[in-house]
Amino acid sequence: MTEEIKNKEDKVDKIKEGEKMQEETKRTEEKEKEYVERKRWVFLGLPFTFTKYTINDEVITIDTGLLNTVENDCYLYKVQDVELQTSLMERIFGLGTVACYTGDNTHPQLYLEHIKHAKEIKNFILSTSEEARRKRRTLNTLNIDADDLDEM
Repeated sequence: MTEEIKNKEDKVDKIKEGEKMQEETKRTEEKEKEYVERKRWVFLGLPFTFTKYTINDEVITIDTGLLNTVENDCYLYKVQDVELQTSLMERIFGLGTVACYTGDNTHPQLYLEHIKHAKEIKNFILSTSEEARRKRRTLNTLNIDADDLDEM
């Protein structure tokens, strides 16, 4: 009888461990959300361009070009403001342009042009950039010109 109780307790423990593992994987899946979008033609919303946008929890990456490729990265903690811009043609075809104003020196403004799910991506960038700033304990990431100090 005691062996049966021990077996049942072991089964219950295994079930609890399995549930804990499922909860942990759900949390990591939520944290590791990533968007991959292509720049599209405004007319008909077709993705016939060679620009790909990747947004994850830490960085925004813009890949452009077919033969000569350029990859531009911006950490999300540097994003200060996000704006959603939609023209009439973009609204007709379900597209939008997300403008990110950053503290990055090389590209202070990033445009994710003519993408689907623009509002969802804008909200994701806003929330994850705030989380990234909290994690790094960064208050503001303003671009302050250090070149002016050399003149003094």
